[in-house]
Amino acid sequence: MEQITLFDENNEEQKLYVLEETTLAGNHYLLLCEEPEGDSDAYIFREESSDSEEEATYTPVEDDKEYDAVLSVFEKLLEDTDFE
Repeated sequence: MEQITLFDENNEEQKLYVLEETTLAGNHYLLLCEEPEGDSDAYIFREESSDSEEEATYTPVEDDKEYDAVLSVFEKLLEDTDFE
């Protein structure tokens, strides 16, 4: 499972694992989790435009309508995963 490093608003490093990714309405989304296996919190991030192809910027999806739409896609992609 691919691991990525994100930095929060305090510039603190957080390593997360890419569980799944998808594109919806022209936006690229990642489903990220804290642990590579087992139960873990998961987060949906939207890829923002970047100046270079090597470093993308990701923003947590906070809009409820957008979140629900993307979550629905991830649930279909990961039918054997229980989302709570």
